[in-house]
Amino acid sequence: MTPRLVMVLSENWVITGPRDMRALVRMAVEAEQEGIDAVQVSEHVVLGPSAGASGVMENPRDYAYPGNQEPDMSWPSSLVLLSGVAAATERLRLVAGAVIAPLRHPLLLAKDLATLDLLAEGRLVVIPTVSWHEDEYAALGVPFRRRGDILDEQLDVLSRAWGPGPITHRGEHFAFDEVWVEPRAHRPGGPRMWFGGQHLHPRLLRRLVRYGHGFSPLGTPSDDDLRRLTEGLAAAGRSIDELELVGGIRGRFPDATSAADLDEALEALPGRLAAGFTTICFKPSMFIDDAAHVGRFCRDLVRKVAAFTP
Repeated sequence: MTPRLVMVLSENWVITGPRDMRALVRMAVEAEQEGIDAVQVSEHVVLGPSAGASGVMENPRDYAYPGNQEPDMSWPSSLVLLSGVAAATERLRLVAGAVIAPLRHPLLLAKDLATLDLLAEGRLVVIPTVSWHEDEYAALGVPFRRRGDILDEQLDVLSRAWGPGPITHRGEHFAFDEVWVEPRAHRPGGPRMWFGGQHLHPRLLRRLVRYGHGFSPLGTPSDDDLRRLTEGLAAAGRSIDELELVGGIRGRFPDATSAADLDEALEALPGRLAAGFTTICFKPSMFIDDAAHVGRFCRDLVRKVAAFTP
């Protein structure tokens, strides 16, 4: 089966200006026209001085990872940008990647995601996360060390807020009585949700089993990770076949400014497919020098990926 392809729409500042949001929408439209399944937009609200504490990326075409970013790196509002993409496209799935849920009240988040899902007519995928940047939490007055507990409580609120009202909640971090969150999301139960992280820790496993429609690990999950995930889903009456397993291709850069070679990056694809990955992410700025070439690049990528599959 040919894998679904997800274009990373954020982080492409070497091929388009960080203030040009319309260019990103045009890139998404071209991706849809050339057979790409989805676009993904990640987020930060703010960055602080420790954003590059692990050393900033040598080549700005690379992926932004925890601790490798300049503190002035541009991160547009993911949900606002995806609203523009939703209005300009018809089939493209919209992946709100790395939505840092604890930085928002869950009722506000439920409202915004439901509205975006309605605008997209059910094409929204959400990756709720706690993220990694302590400066960001401090700036917004949210306790960094409690972020996992906050997210777990939020997921419970979201699951009920996207159902019939009224809902009442009495939790450690949030409390409210008899409220309706309308309009509700496009499909019953709300948008599809993926979860991921650097390791399949127990809390991530519980989230995947209870709420997950996809697993988007940072790197390749170990055989033990997949075994525990399979067993956890089976214990809940679910199958791992229900989950999208989300991976990616990554370019190798010959120096600090040059683009990577797509054919070389695709050499890793058969291994990804053999490991069970069904959805593959890519970032165009790793491989091309101009946003005007996105459509042609996507067309070439779709053709080359199809050649790897029956």
